[in-house]
Amino acid sequence: MRLRLATLAAVMAATAYVLPAQAGLFGETDDEKAARIHEQNQDASLTELRRRVQDLEDSLQRATGQNEALAHQVQQLNDKIERQRRDFEYRLCTIAGQQLGAQPQAEGGDGDALPCPGAQPQAQNFPPPGAATPPVRLTPPPGALGTLPAGRTAPAQGPPPAFNAALDLLAHARYDEARAQFRAFADANPSDDYAPQAVYWIGDIDYAQKDFAAAARAFVDVLKKYPASNRAPESMLKLGQSLIAMGQTKEGCKTLAALNSQYPSASKTIAQQAAAERKTACH
Repeated sequence: MRLRLATLAAVMAATAYVLPAQAGLFGETDDEKAARIHEQNQDASLTELRRRVQDLEDSLQRATGQNEALAHQVQQLNDKIERQRRDFEYRLCTIAGQQLGAQPQAEGGDGDALPCPGAQPQAQNFPPPGAATPPVRLTPPPGALGTLPAGRTAPAQGPPPAFNAALDLLAHARYDEARAQFRAFADANPSDDYAPQAVYWIGDIDYAQKDFAAAARAFVDVLKKYPASNRAPESMLKLGQSLIAMGQTKEGCKTLAALNSQYPSASKTIAQQAAAERKTACH
């Protein structure tokens, strides 16, 4: 009996010694498990980091493409604005050219023509002197600068330098400066042949800028001081339009109705504009 117990104790002792060795041989120690978990966490972190980097690269590519598209659109818009600006300046220059009795020409041209900035726009046929000139729209109606009277030429001596300077400011769309220059010229030279032209342009600039009260005062000034000038019929037309725009419809319609009898030789264009305004505003 004692022998059996001693043998069993020896077997148990040997088993206790062998089991840890077998656990190390066939299982995973705590250090190895910790190392494995740490490595798995690192792999997961690297995978997430790569995913985020890829997302950032994709976002950057999309943003770059959008910026390039916007830059192209901005360039197209700038080109369009530049073309419109040059066309606008050319149109104003042709007005000044007709005012002076000269034909416009592009920059670098020869002859006695008035040099205008930019080449003549394509598909734009400007009427020769003596032909009816359509209105040049510079701002949305009714704020629109008027036109030069057809078939009228400037006095032989030509416009004074101060009047030319005002026209040049107008041609470059410097309206406030042009109006001040026209006013200074008209006040200093009330008897000059170009004085009614200067006062008309004062009113026309105010009209284009929708300061209808100031415009009406200027057009009345033309009609009172220079009733026989070639600007009087158009001043009467613009006076009627200004009064209507101010809400004084009755007075404006009376003014338009009296235009034909007051100025029977007014151009067909002016008469048509007056009739169209009466049809729209007068009931």
